[in-house]
Amino acid sequence: MEKKKIKIGYIGLGRRGMGVLRGCISQMDDVEVAYLCDLSQSRLEKGRKILSDNGRPEPILTTNYKDILEDPEVDAVMIMIWWNGRPQMAMDSMRARKYTAIEVGCASTLNECFDLVEVYEETGTPIMMLENCCYGRRELMVLNMVKQGLFGELVHCSGGYLHYLNEVELFANIGKEDIPHYRIAHYRDQNRENYPTHELGPISKVLGINRTNRMVKLSSFASKSVGLKDYAKEKLGEDSEYAKWDYKQGDIVNTVITCAGGETILLTLDTTVPRAYYSRGFCVRGTRGMSYEDGHVVFLEGMEEGIRDNEEEMYKKYDHPIFAELDEGELKGGHGGLDWLTCRAFVESVRLGINTPIDVYDTAAWLAIGPLSEKSISEGGIPVDFPDFTRGKWQNREPAPEYKYALDVVCDKDGKRLV
Repeated sequence: MEKKKIKIGYIGLGRRGMGVLRGCISQMDDVEVAYLCDLSQSRLEKGRKILSDNGRPEPILTTNYKDILEDPEVDAVMIMIWWNGRPQMAMDSMRARKYTAIEVGCASTLNECFDLVEVYEETGTPIMMLENCCYGRRELMVLNMVKQGLFGELVHCSGGYLHYLNEVELFANIGKEDIPHYRIAHYRDQNRENYPTHELGPISKVLGINRTNRMVKLSSFASKSVGLKDYAKEKLGEDSEYAKWDYKQGDIVNTVITCAGGETILLTLDTTVPRAYYSRGFCVRGTRGMSYEDGHVVFLEGMEEGIRDNEEEMYKKYDHPIFAELDEGELKGGHGGLDWLTCRAFVESVRLGINTPIDVYDTAAWLAIGPLSEKSISEGGIPVDFPDFTRGKWQNREPAPEYKYALDVVCDKDGKRLV
């Protein structure tokens, strides 16, 4: 049954959680934040003030997320905490019959992914990974073009997380707060593709993963690990504990995935040695055309070779309806509005009572990249089997949700399917 307004419990008020609360959730008139949950009282107060400053009702503040799950009036839960705690918290939320959203990342173990699917299939409670890059303008335009057949038969896709994090994230808190960023421990203790979803998400939708297609094999290869230690010695000094750590995480990780349809995917993690610019490296190749982020180019069969920087021209022709029909002032929040669109996609799913555009099978598959890549790297890059979390349903799934924020089909703002 459609609801005009939903109540949510919001868990996790670190930098990311606070940013999404401030830029997105507190700005939505059809969302009431009934609960804020965090272990820090000071962060809870900051979160409460954000809501108050935006004229929102007073939330209940709690340090125990289970208080949220016990309230029958809460429709949905957003989980914005660190990587390790998300899967169990998400399963608890789903068992409580709350629509559940989790921030991006990867699972610690493969069992966590299977468990999420099992709980979903037991309860029927939707879960959505909040992968904001699925709502990037470039990614949505390419999805629209692929659905129209303009790239022909797809052959290969690539992308990654190409973002030098040493100063802006991994060591950013050193000397400023009591604890470093939680990710640094993952770089110390694990060697894996640890942040795969920013381009795997859009690529999965382009390739129809979990609907007509699936990932079947994965091989992952890591370079040596020297960037973090070198940075720590140079910036923090030889005596710093961070300069003495032996980091396991390779500086560059390349992961090759093969799909049931014969396509290949190349993912790259590149976060600990200097690079000239941030990129997600989004590239889609087909028999009749291609799109390449770093050249800002869309190339279709028959066009003149050497074209670059023609995306603006392509947007005028092939923009996804989400951007082509964007109402003035609609796009808010961080990352150029991507956070806003992703949160709106989740909220609208809850409000309409439909499945989420990034569903449990997508969420489990994307989370699984971490442990699968770690296994492959540890055994010299051997191919490992990619689990079929749908258990065969990918070949004949139920119809995908059709509404403005759909990612398996293209719809206009009124939810009419276009392609």
